[in-house]
Amino acid sequence: MTPVRVIRGQALPTTDHVPVAIIGAGACGLSVAIRLRDSGIDCVLLERDALPGGSTALSSGFIPAAGSALQKRLDITDSQTTFSEDIQAKAHGDAAPHLVTAYTAAVVRAIDALEQHGLPFEVLDGFLYPGHRARRMHTVPERTGTALMTRLEQAATTAGADILTNAVVSELWIDVDDVIQGIGYRHPGGDVQYLACDLLVVACNGFGGNAAMVGDLLPAMRDATFAGHAGNDGSAITWGTQLGARLADLGGYQGHGSWVTPQGALMSWAVMMAGGVQLNAEGVRFHDETAGYSEAAIHVLAQPGGVAWNVFDAPLLKLARAFPDFVAAEQAGAVRTAADIAALATLLGCDAAVLHQTLAAMQPNDDDTEGRQFQRPLVAPYFAVKVTGALFHTQGGLDIDAHCRVLRADGKPFPNLLAAGGAARGVSGNAVWGYLSGNGLLSAIGGGWLAAETAALQLASPPH
Repeated sequence: MTPVRVIRGQALPTTDHVPVAIIGAGACGLSVAIRLRDSGIDCVLLERDALPGGSTALSSGFIPAAGSALQKRLDITDSQTTFSEDIQAKAHGDAAPHLVTAYTAAVVRAIDALEQHGLPFEVLDGFLYPGHRARRMHTVPERTGTALMTRLEQAATTAGADILTNAVVSELWIDVDDVIQGIGYRHPGGDVQYLACDLLVVACNGFGGNAAMVGDLLPAMRDATFAGHAGNDGSAITWGTQLGARLADLGGYQGHGSWVTPQGALMSWAVMMAGGVQLNAEGVRFHDETAGYSEAAIHVLAQPGGVAWNVFDAPLLKLARAFPDFVAAEQAGAVRTAADIAALATLLGCDAAVLHQTLAAMQPNDDDTEGRQFQRPLVAPYFAVKVTGALFHTQGGLDIDAHCRVLRADGKPFPNLLAAGGAARGVSGNAVWGYLSGNGLLSAIGGGWLAAETAALQLASPPH
């Protein structure tokens, strides 16, 4: 982890100035920049990597939004109320209500505006992710987070935003009245450089890549594979602690129960939702796969060897091949084929009779012991992919109000410090099961858009 520190009550040693500095050029930071440029506000994004990517580039790139212009053109019935209810249902009512309301509204404004910036969104069809009652996953045609990032970066730079890459922010400068003065950053092998700003947006990271923080705050993931971005080193939390900011929902995170091993790739949960199953080494199902892929990580890690097998058939293989991540995993040799139950049992190393009983229980419209209903049984030939549970990104961080203003320990906002995305509290509550599919990009895109709107208002009417 890069050492980060807060410098209080000293004069920032620079005359270089920008109205808004943004730490992080992931989906959140780029969304902030695009919205700011729409208001004619200059901004600089400081990105630690050589190219913008972050957690979004490692994701499927699906952004949930309810009530978008695209949904309406496709005659999809949905609403922000329904979306908000789905978020709270998944989080058992534990998601921050003010952020649920704010983000579900802001992400629609973002999606509609990003279309005008040339992003060719589609709405994912054919299945629903766990907990969603409507088709609301907006995706670029490539269906990858990398493609989404490429298009967001292009939109931001075309709009006039400046991006400094290989720029690792290590210092926040703040005066005695808690007003952010600017930041200090380094390029590799260089000295600290300084940039003053009227307002700072922290859009950098969570703490999933910080083993010590994960061990302390997320003990269930202490030994899990971290499948997220290395830049998630907990800098925002470290700064927040030094600033005296309030932290919230540090027990919330996105796990995933379908991390392909040993190839190291993500297999879409769409296969599970459409009828696939997870079996352990004994040939037995061990949870309701439709409950959610985040909590599935815990269930998979609890199995012998901390692994499971995703088992599916030919129609589901066709569905899986619509996702580039799966295609890459298949090309790497992750997909095994079994002509019948006996061959599948040999592959899993389990008793064929036990496996036959497991698969025979998948009867249409009949609740099984895990509480799941199947539309049809799987039919030979069978396909199987070995997976483990992984940690993708965290959902807790700096506590913020409904305008993305960072809150001090007394609950009052800092005058000119905003946060969103992985740096801030999200809408997944305080546990792994609270993560609704897409919550990460909802916080990044919706939160980033909202933070930029707040910044524009504050810059137009600065405090006296």
